[in-house]
Amino acid sequence: MNEKEEQRMYKEDMIYSAEGAPADEPARQFVFTEKCRELVLKKERETGRRLTFFIQTFGCQMNARDSEKLAGILTRIGFEPAEDEAADLVLYNTCTVRDNANQRVYGRLGHLNSLKKKNPDMLIALCGCMMQEESVIEKIRQSYRFVDIVFGTHNIFKLAELLYEKLTRRDRVIDIWQETDRIVEELPAERKYPFKSGVNIMFGCNNFCSYCIVPYVRGRERSRRPDDILEEIRALVADGVIEVMLLGQNVNSYGKTLDTPITFAELLRRIERIEGLKRIRFMTSHPKDLSDELIEVMANSRKICRHLHFPLQSGSTRLLKIMNRRYSKEQYLAMTERLKSRIPDLSLTTDIIVGFPGETEEDFEETLDVVRKVRYDSAFTFLYSKRTGTPAAVMEEQIPKEVAQARFDRLLKEVQEISAEVCGKDVGKILPVLVESVDERDASLMTGRLSNNIMVHFPGNPEQIGTIVDVRLNESHGFYYMGESTQR
Repeated sequence: MNEKEEQRMYKEDMIYSAEGAPADEPARQFVFTEKCRELVLKKERETGRRLTFFIQTFGCQMNARDSEKLAGILTRIGFEPAEDEAADLVLYNTCTVRDNANQRVYGRLGHLNSLKKKNPDMLIALCGCMMQEESVIEKIRQSYRFVDIVFGTHNIFKLAELLYEKLTRRDRVIDIWQETDRIVEELPAERKYPFKSGVNIMFGCNNFCSYCIVPYVRGRERSRRPDDILEEIRALVADGVIEVMLLGQNVNSYGKTLDTPITFAELLRRIERIEGLKRIRFMTSHPKDLSDELIEVMANSRKICRHLHFPLQSGSTRLLKIMNRRYSKEQYLAMTERLKSRIPDLSLTTDIIVGFPGETEEDFEETLDVVRKVRYDSAFTFLYSKRTGTPAAVMEEQIPKEVAQARFDRLLKEVQEISAEVCGKDVGKILPVLVESVDERDASLMTGRLSNNIMVHFPGNPEQIGTIVDVRLNESHGFYYMGESTQR
């Protein structure tokens, strides 16, 4: 069967399966959820056991939140979660920011193929940013024919409908939207933590940094209505959530696409008024859109955490211009000075790219200079990764791998030495910690986070998970503290 015949059959199948389903979302998906649930129950009666699903998330917090929604849909259909990929349905939610993320997925697909040969009824689904690349879809069509369902970033809400198509009418379902202006609310979600949750406030990106593929795979920027965001957070708080992480590719530009625009700072003011909510986090903040209004709201807030992820990418004004970042080294340093002056206990973290096309030793030294002046609590450092379709991918003067690696190692050493000094500044203090889990290596210890996002390990008990306790910080170990609870 050729591609045109496949597409024609898909359209016919969609018409068939859509009979009786409303056009409006999410009501339409609720109908397909029930249709799938009937099929799953039938299969369970045949096998005498519950059907299971496993979701592997690659990438950012946006993907993690998407995976919670996908898990919510599958749970409502009747699947129960599995611990590993030996499940009836395996879904990979993919990332494509760097090439190694793509290669990890291809590597895992080889493992899934071997599992499916042992269990032919197993369903394999792929979604997320990687699926928005045409070259990836073609490769999956040709080389990974055992994959059953493929969809992208714009239509994750359609999982129930796509699964129904697979179960009833077709060998394979591939449904990729190139763009969308839709935001579908009221999707179910299965949270990883009962006491904290991510909350999408916007989708897509309008920045088009020359190295970045995100605007091409996530689409143009679109903000959710503030009332919908507030309603979601109130419902989360009523369900036991005390901390929310507001998510967007550039939260600083929130509200610009709304019919009645509001600023991100104003949205934060409204969220802070929600009773029962203890902590507010957000990411990611683009420096070009940082406002004095936002700095003031953060400084005066009782709930906004003392942590700001503030991507630098390069300390060279020349490279920043080529990257299309729309700020200079001097402007970035001035912004960090304003932040630290107004919020002295603020923890700053950042992203830095090493080996961007045309980077000279002088450019790299400018980056080191910013790192030394700002003194980040931590930095995510990356070797430049060529992404097909971005302007940087076709730029001349691609940096030799050995040169980029040597610079990367120098930067990492500098970052780690500074972080070890900065992160130990609170030794001896008693600070509130949100307890998140039992320590993975020592069951007598609890693990939690300070407002500034640094981890703390201290003796405690599982009953403290999901609560905020006061902890004396006794020792600094670079990126985490060892402490003891002051509450008896």
